[in-house]
Amino acid sequence: MPSPVDKEVRHWFVTGASGGLGRHLTDHALRHGDRVTATVRRPDALDDLREAHGDRLAVEVLDLTRPAEVEEVVRRTIDAGPVDVVVNNAGYVVVGAAEEMTVEQVRDQVEVLLLAPMLITRAFLAPMRAQGGGRIIQVSSMGGQVGVPTHSAYHAGKWGLEGFTESVSREVADFGIHLTLVEPGGTRTGFASAMRFTDETAPYRDNAVGRTRRSLEALDDDALTGDPAKVAAAVYATTRDPNPPLRLPLGADTYDAVHAALTGRLAALESRKEQAGEVAFDR
Repeated sequence: MPSPVDKEVRHWFVTGASGGLGRHLTDHALRHGDRVTATVRRPDALDDLREAHGDRLAVEVLDLTRPAEVEEVVRRTIDAGPVDVVVNNAGYVVVGAAEEMTVEQVRDQVEVLLLAPMLITRAFLAPMRAQGGGRIIQVSSMGGQVGVPTHSAYHAGKWGLEGFTESVSREVADFGIHLTLVEPGGTRTGFASAMRFTDETAPYRDNAVGRTRRSLEALDDDALTGDPAKVAAAVYATTRDPNPPLRLPLGADTYDAVHAALTGRLAALESRKEQAGEVAFDR
């Protein structure tokens, strides 16, 4: 059986395809002759693509905060035939101090950004093993490597997704299954307008949380430099790469922010080298 790299026509499963990067990826795959099962929140969100590409596009309505729905949609997709490329793309961010977030806001962030991709990834591993390989694309962000105030729940989901993916990638490499973390920077996907904000509280109004909140409230998608069509093309190319990277940083802002974060963490680690060795048993 040919690998996903070699197959002429492949079957994709893409979450969060109503707009943004998910829609661009769906459109890009369809334009290259592939088939796509796309999940959306609104049943009419992809009517134009369905009209243009016919039965090569299947649309499933899915709420990722409902694990039973996730399992049912994945089962139906697998029953319809082999899936070569899985893209866990759906996501959003709740902006505010950790203390300001409701339990529901925290739970929904973790369910959408981490639990749903974990469940979807696990569900596709066995069929991918049986067919001799597959590609799983986890859409993280530079927020999977960098931490900023107001994004604590978002970072919990994205950092968790990065750790989960790095571990699973080593578990399944022998089966021809490759996982890639895509880390876009600021991209014009409508993400800015889709941000949700906590109710502001007085203690955080004038500190780093308040200042960050104010800048994000004023953020316009047009100020973001990332072209979602180019991001989609780069991700597509990765799925054709016989040796894909574990992490795919996309955007100069991602590169600069992650480089600074990793350099800072390495320096902090090295400064603790002597202390780290002091906890061993005396010989």
